[in-house]
Amino acid sequence: MEIEEIKKIIIDQKEEIEDFFRKERIIERDLDSINLLKFLEYPNVLVISGTRRSGKSTLALLLLKNEKYGYIDFDDERLVGFTKYDFNKLLQTFYELYGNTLDYFVFDEIQNIDSWEIFIARLRKTKKIIITGSNAKLLASELSTHLTGRYIDFILYPFSFKEFLIFKGLTLERKGLYTTKKIAQIKRFLKEYIEIGGFPEVFKFGKAITRRIYGDIISKDILFRYKIKNMNTFKELANYLLSNFSQEMSYSKLKNVFDIKNVHTIKNYVGYLSSSFLIFVLEKFSYKLKQQFIAPKKVYGIDTGLINSLAFQFSKNTGRFMENIVFLELLRKRSYSNENLEVYYWQDYSGREVDFVLKKGRKVIQLVQICEDVASFSTKERELKSLVKASQELDCSDLMVISYDIEREEKAGDKKIKFIPLWKWLLE
Repeated sequence: MEIEEIKKIIIDQKEEIEDFFRKERIIERDLDSINLLKFLEYPNVLVISGTRRSGKSTLALLLLKNEKYGYIDFDDERLVGFTKYDFNKLLQTFYELYGNTLDYFVFDEIQNIDSWEIFIARLRKTKKIIITGSNAKLLASELSTHLTGRYIDFILYPFSFKEFLIFKGLTLERKGLYTTKKIAQIKRFLKEYIEIGGFPEVFKFGKAITRRIYGDIISKDILFRYKIKNMNTFKELANYLLSNFSQEMSYSKLKNVFDIKNVHTIKNYVGYLSSSFLIFVLEKFSYKLKQQFIAPKKVYGIDTGLINSLAFQFSKNTGRFMENIVFLELLRKRSYSNENLEVYYWQDYSGREVDFVLKKGRKVIQLVQICEDVASFSTKERELKSLVKASQELDCSDLMVISYDIEREEKAGDKKIKFIPLWKWLLE
């Protein structure tokens, strides 16, 4: 490509960004941005990964709002002809536009260009770099080869419930948060949040945009990138897994359902969906890695609004939606502030199950059960028995039930169990 072509694209994209920040309401994400910036004080690369349209580029630019930086988004059809031989031209273009003292660079979806990681490995020696991308596998595999120990990976998720409330203009100061009127308002917003999800663009374009986001992830991030030949089967698999969110799955069962001869093909397909952040696979807890490996997995979706856009009704699946919401919030906690947190589910030989086992190091620190209908005696008894059994087996006394509306403490045998409403847990 010619330098003047690249220059025009950079200028156009810069004008689009300035227009976006001028017209749109920008929500500061609920994370430690100061700590993220510290990663750029050393010759490191900050990699912000996550699903499409989760706000990665906006976060990167907010981090550098007080700095002069060069920015380019490679997910632009005008850059189709860009090759590894054009990277030096790109740098020259930045220097012509902003001067030779430019220290910061932001590269969106740079993994679209062959040999990008070699260019970044060279540039990081003298410059501070932020990369954003929507494919964890590509970013991790290529960076680990050329930048071992020299990059920080941060996963950004769609809006949390707290961020959703801030966007809605609800003040979250502790004083007055738990008045009857405020609680009723929060619960109304919770229902809306579960129904429409946390993709920022939904608040501007409506729920229909989630179908567009889903289609882009399937086509651009997976089918095109991995050159999958059996596209219809892959699309059916993706739809099936999202249709069965918050439930168990096994690779062998999926192989039979979709009549695929090789189980490794199924594993690859599920891996592509996970790498693109469309789904997440939760492992069963076991102290034996082999048992963990062969046990059924549980699948969760990136966003309840996206799941709803595939023709689900919140009222019919409230418990499953609650479980998905909690799982996503646990992932946020791990990414944003608690990187040593591990999350599993637990199940014994008789089928008793605990939704989430939280572990740090060698110790299980909390057991969490999701129970929509605490008022039902049989449901409550079953959930509490599972918690107590897991507590005994895993040597953990911090037991919690996240319900839709109940807050209290109970004893089950010699175990104390805390009940907390979903809205309150999400805001703690």
